[in-house]
Amino acid sequence: MLPSPLRCLVIAAATLGGCATKTSVLRPFYTDGCTMFPDGTPLSPRLWCECCFVHDLAYWQGGTEPERLAADDAFRVCVQEKTGDAKQATVMYEAVRLGGAPVFPNWYRWGYGWTFGRGYEALTPAEREQVSAERARYEKAVPGGYCAR
Repeated sequence: MLPSPLRCLVIAAATLGGCATKTSVLRPFYTDGCTMFPDGTPLSPRLWCECCFVHDLAYWQGGTEPERLAADDAFRVCVQEKTGDAKQATVMYEAVRLGGAPVFPNWYRWGYGWTFGRGYEALTPAEREQVSAERARYEKAVPGGYCAR
């Protein structure tokens, strides 16, 4: 049998540990377009903005590592289609692959809508409902999205 003070500590830790639950509350969606990169050219200032906006939606939501790779691949394809410039698309792709990993505590990391430390975690059905509700709220609040400004 454990000494009384130690027994109390073990019981308290077990009780508190049993009460701990993982909360997954999604922060409201926000975007700044092509983070630290222009949204287009001087003559067409929003040329590839929509590519960045869709990419930000994916990064805010987060999910698994294959989902991130798919979002980054779609981003590269979108930029190349908008610009016709494979080099630019590759540079932008490499930048998001390098700087957007969920291990970095920055505002543009994979899964930035969730608390830092989530990493590559599949969304639960309840979390997917949060994503849908927040996207609907954003679309109502910002008709046409960020790039339509």
